[in-house]
Amino acid sequence: MALDTPPPPPRTDDSSDSHAPPLGAAPGAARHRRPAAQDLTASLVVFLVALPFSLGIALAAGAPLTAGLVAAAAGGITAGLLGGTPLQVSGPSAALTVITAGLITRYGWQATCAITLAAGLLQLLLGTVRVARAALALSPAVVHGMLAGVGITIAIAQFHVVLGGTPQGSTVANLAALPAQLSGPHPPALMVGLLAITILCGWPRLHLLPGQAGRLGGLLERVPAALVAVAAGTALAMFFDFRLARVELAWGRHDLAALPHGAPLALLGAVLTVTAVASVESLLSAVSVDRQSGTPGNLDRELRGQGAANLVSGLLGGLPVAGGEIRGSANVRAGARSRWSTVLHGCWLLVAAVALTGGLRWIPLAALAALVMVVGMQMVGFAHIRRVYRHREFAVYLATVLGVVLLGVPLGVATGAAATALLALCRLACAHLEVSVQPDGSYEVRTHGPLTFLSVPRLTRALAAPPAGARVTILHDGAFLDHAAYEALQSWRADHLARGGQVTMLTVRQEGAVLDPDGTVRSAGNPGPHRCRAWTPWVGHRCIDQEDDPHRRLLSGVRGFQSHTAPLVRPELARLAREGQTPSQLFLTCADSRLVTSMITSSGPGDLFTVRNIGNLVPVPHEPGAADDSVAAAVQYAVEVLEVRSITICGHSGCGAMKALLNGVHEQPGRPTPLARWLRNGRGSLARLARIPAEFADRQVSDEVEQLGITNVVQQLDQLMANPAVERRVLDGELQLVGMYFDFATAQTYVLDRESGRFSAVAGSREIASAA
Repeated sequence: MALDTPPPPPRTDDSSDSHAPPLGAAPGAARHRRPAAQDLTASLVVFLVALPFSLGIALAAGAPLTAGLVAAAAGGITAGLLGGTPLQVSGPSAALTVITAGLITRYGWQATCAITLAAGLLQLLLGTVRVARAALALSPAVVHGMLAGVGITIAIAQFHVVLGGTPQGSTVANLAALPAQLSGPHPPALMVGLLAITILCGWPRLHLLPGQAGRLGGLLERVPAALVAVAAGTALAMFFDFRLARVELAWGRHDLAALPHGAPLALLGAVLTVTAVASVESLLSAVSVDRQSGTPGNLDRELRGQGAANLVSGLLGGLPVAGGEIRGSANVRAGARSRWSTVLHGCWLLVAAVALTGGLRWIPLAALAALVMVVGMQMVGFAHIRRVYRHREFAVYLATVLGVVLLGVPLGVATGAAATALLALCRLACAHLEVSVQPDGSYEVRTHGPLTFLSVPRLTRALAAPPAGARVTILHDGAFLDHAAYEALQSWRADHLARGGQVTMLTVRQEGAVLDPDGTVRSAGNPGPHRCRAWTPWVGHRCIDQEDDPHRRLLSGVRGFQSHTAPLVRPELARLAREGQTPSQLFLTCADSRLVTSMITSSGPGDLFTVRNIGNLVPVPHEPGAADDSVAAAVQYAVEVLEVRSITICGHSGCGAMKALLNGVHEQPGRPTPLARWLRNGRGSLARLARIPAEFADRQVSDEVEQLGITNVVQQLDQLMANPAVERRVLDGELQLVGMYFDFATAQTYVLDRESGRFSAVAGSREIASAA
C-alpha cells in the first residue's frame, strides 16, 4: 500500500473480534462501528465506478437496465453488511454476463431472477456448511481461462453495439456477422464508442505525461476512468445531437421474480452454474482484496453474505451478484476503513436510481458498450497468462478459453477441468530417467519424479540399456512409487542377478530426511557422513579446512557444497536454469556478513531477488551528492520485468552504517569518501528519528543505534515510493511494501505494522502452538 495514502484499514471481520467494544459498551458495538470520514469519501469513489459499470453489465446481459442498479444496490448493502470481507464491493458480475444472457434467452427475465434467488439460497447453504475454501481448489489456469473466455465473449458482442449494430446469440455468430458490421458501421455510435475507449485506455496513463502535465494527470487519475468515459461519450452525443439508442430506466415496467418453467434438471444445472461462477469469483476477489488491505477475512461468512445478496437481488428483479476485484480494489485505494464504505455506496446507487433517472437517460448505449468491451478485454490478464505459462499450464488455460468462447461457460469450465486432469495424468507418466556409464564401467540409472504404471514402459526401456553381467546402481529420488513400477523393478532385478549381474538399489533421500533451505540433508535417525549443522559459520564445520588462509576455507566450502548439497539441489537448479527466475519477492537488506537472507526467510533458489548495500538504503533520486542508480535499477528490474509482488526492506541490530550516521561520518569536512557520500542517503532517517522514532510493540528499544536502525527501515520504505515503477504498482494494489528488522542476539525477526508504526515480533510455529 502506498506510504502517502491512509494506512491499511483495521480488520473488521466479526469472527476475529479485532474491534472488541470497550467495557460497558452495548453488545454489537464492535459489529457495526460508525463510519469514518474515509469511508464516506471511498463510498463516493466506488459509487462513481459502479454506476456506469452496473448499467453496462445489464446492457451486455440483455437484461432491463434497472436490474443492474438493483443488483448493485443489493450487493453493496446486503453483502456489505453480512459479508466476511469488509472492503469487498459486490454488484453485477462481468463473469456472469454470458450465463445471464443465455438464461434470459432460454427462460425469460422473470425466470432468470428466480434462478438468481435459488442460487443465493444455495450459497447460503454452502456458506453454512463451511465449504468456501474448497472453491479455491479449482486450478487457477481454469479460473483465469474462464474469466478470459467470458471477457472475449463480452468484448466481441459489445463491439457490435459500438459499431451501431445488435449482437447475435453466440460468439460464433457474432464473429460471422462482424465483417458485414464493419463494412457498414453507424458513424455516431462509432464516434461515441471510440471516444470512450480512448479515455478508458489512456486515463490511467496521464501521470506519464512530461512535466507539469504529468503532475496534473496524476490528480485527474483520481476521478474514475469509467465515469469520465461515459460522461464524455454522453456530452459528445448531446453536443452533436446524435440519434442514438440511449439508456431507458422504465421503473414502471420493472419485473420481479417468477417461477421458471422448464425441465427440472436443466433448471437445476442453471442454478448450480450461477452458484459456482458467482461463488468462485467472489471468493477469489475476497482473497485479492484481503491481500491488498492486509485484513484477513472470513470466507464462509463472505459466501453467506453473497448468498443473501443474490437472494435479495433475485427477489427484487436484479442481476446475479458477485464480489468484484475492480470495485474492491477501488475501495481499498480510496482509503476505506470499514464495511460502511461498501454499504454507503449501495445507498448512493439507490438514491441515483430514483433521483437521477432523467439524467441517466441521456447516456448513449454505445458509451456503455465501449465500457463493457474494455472491461472484457481487461479480463484477459496478460500477467496471468505469463504466470500460467511459467507453471506449464498454458494448455489448460487455452482449452478453457476456447471452451468458454465456443461452447459456453459450463462446458468451457468442464473442458478446462478435463485438460487439467489430462495434464496431471501426463505428468504422472513423464517421469525422467537417466542412464549413464560410470568411469569404472558400471551403469547408473537415476529416476526423477513419480514412477507409476504409466511410467513402466519407459522404465523397462531404460533398464534394458545395461548389458547382462553389468554392475548397475539404481538411484530413486524418493518420489511416489506405485505397485506396478515396484514389480517392474523387482522383476528386472531378479532377472539381472540371474544373468550374473550386480544390482544396488538406493533411495537418495531416505524417509524422514529433511532438506534444509541451504540444501543440506539432516535426518532424525541417521544424519549420514555429513554431520555439519545447517546455517553455521565455517568454523563450525568439521568437513572444512580450519586453517587461517581464507582462500582455502572458501575452496573447502565449495568442495563441501559439491559433495553434500549439489546432488540434492541439482534437479531444482536445472529446472530453474531451463525456466528462468520468477521470484515473487524483492528483499533489500544490509551487506552485513551476519545477515543470511535465505536463513531468516527459509527461502531457496529462485525465491528472493536480493539487493544488499551498506545500511539497506534506498537513494532518493536527484538528491545532491547522494544519489545512486544501482539500487533504483535493481528495483525497477524487479518490479517491471520480474513483476515481484512485494518488496521487503530489512534492517538489523548493531548496524555499522547506523553507528556511522550517528557519528556524523557523512558530514566530515574535506573531500568526502565514497562511504561518506553513500551514507548521505541516510540523512532522511536521522531527520525522521528526531521527529517520530519507531518503536517495538513488545519491548523497549535497547539503544540509539537500534532506534535509528528501525526508524531507518520506515524511512527507506518512504524513499522507495519515489521510484515511479514502485509507486505505480503500489497504487494499483499489485505491490506490497514490508518493513522488517532482525535482532542477532535473540535470532528474532520483527515486522512493521503500518497502522501502528510499531515492529511486532514474528512468532515461530512452536510458540504459536504453545500459546494456543
